[in-house]
Amino acid sequence: MSKIALAIHGGAGTILRSTMTPELEREYRAGLETALNTGWQILESGGSALDAVEQTVCSLEDFHLFNAGRGSVFTHDGKNEMDASIMDGRTLDAGAIAFVRNVKNPITLARLVMEKTPHILLAADGANQFAKEMAVDFAPDEYFFTEHRWQQLLKAREEGIVQLDHAAEEQESVEDAEQKRNPKSKIQNPKSLGTVGAVACDAVGNLAAATSTGGMTNKKFGRVGDTALIGAGTYAENATCAVSCTGHGEFFMMGVTAYDVAARMKYRGIDLSTAAKQAIEHLTDIGGEGGFIAVDGSGNVVLPFNSDGMYRGHRTADSSEIEIYR
Repeated sequence: MSKIALAIHGGAGTILRSTMTPELEREYRAGLETALNTGWQILESGGSALDAVEQTVCSLEDFHLFNAGRGSVFTHDGKNEMDASIMDGRTLDAGAIAFVRNVKNPITLARLVMEKTPHILLAADGANQFAKEMAVDFAPDEYFFTEHRWQQLLKAREEGIVQLDHAAEEQESVEDAEQKRNPKSKIQNPKSLGTVGAVACDAVGNLAAATSTGGMTNKKFGRVGDTALIGAGTYAENATCAVSCTGHGEFFMMGVTAYDVAARMKYRGIDLSTAAKQAIEHLTDIGGEGGFIAVDGSGNVVLPFNSDGMYRGHRTADSSEIEIYR
């Protein structure tokens, strides 16, 4: 029997205590704790790593402060376009989707791509058509609207930039913006970040990884980041590890970061901790910002990052923690 383990992230980047109120920090921690409890209950009852990461990410997608599912950022056209991927470390099967709209839980659709089609990645209209055929839960545009995401878009449009959700924002706080629109609002600007993800090891040593995102504020031209790409943002292999990444996706694609961790373990014969350290160093060397979570078949967990902070948490039989700052 292996030691069960679960790790989660809700994005990495410029997360500073100075920009976080105690109330908002409690809300973030509550969202992370709910997700962690969701996956842990599955693992503790003998469930699979694959089920655990899917349901954990569903919980993160349902939480409005993270850039995935309900809390997804807006494109230049004011739409929510979501990407997600999932991988089974036992079989190396994987599924991914990109440019999906109005799907309540994109990670569930990614798993259906893995299990119900001969393909790995479906995108845009085809992915949405597949979602309808699979009768997944859809939600109206209003479900995905959050004021702080809308204000991010307006500011990005004004400045003519594509805003990475994990970058520092030199703008009036979302709290101020929302107060002007609605004096009773308590929404504040957490300078919050992008992708969500989960990795798990179940009782029989099977590994799985899942990642989901709303992409980049004000994105154009059909940009796809690392989240939908197996090996870049998500990877799982029982012989090595399961990895879910978050940060500036272009650099995770250049570094093939999720697979990089596994490859270092496989070909250099090093442990998870050493491989993760080397992978983050390589990401830094090529100019990338962010982090990842990873777990191996013995239930060892690492959560490295090179940014100011990363919303993260993990649980094993021996330890449990939720952290935000460096």
